Amino acid sequence: MSSWNLRTIKILHTAIWIFYNILIIYMLYAVIGNHLGFWFWLAWGFILLEGLILVIFKWTCPLTLFARNYSSSKKDNFDIYLPNWLAKHTKTIYTGLSIIIFIMTIFRLLS
Repeated sequence: MSSWNLRTIKILHTAIWIFYNILIIYMLYAVIGNHLGFWFWLAWGFILLEGLILVIFKWTCPLTLFARNYSSSKKDNFDIYLPNWLAKHTKTIYTGLSIIIFIMTIFRLLS
């Protein structure tokens, strides 16, 4: 039963990770092409919500905390279907990309 619960968390966590990848890719496309419309700002809302959640949970995804109930693994990818190196660096990579998109957004708005 515990394995099924952890598997469910991993599937959900991976699906959310894919969703945020789609948002980031779209946002890069939109800001490069200067298409700062409704969907772009909605994507920013989701990114800011995710950032707020991470701040509230001290830079840890709440799904990771929940998954700890079902595993004692110390691997960075115990709760998501990603290679360990990517699970370890995901927050750093996407924070960096979000900062780049933010700077580009400011540039687009000011030009």
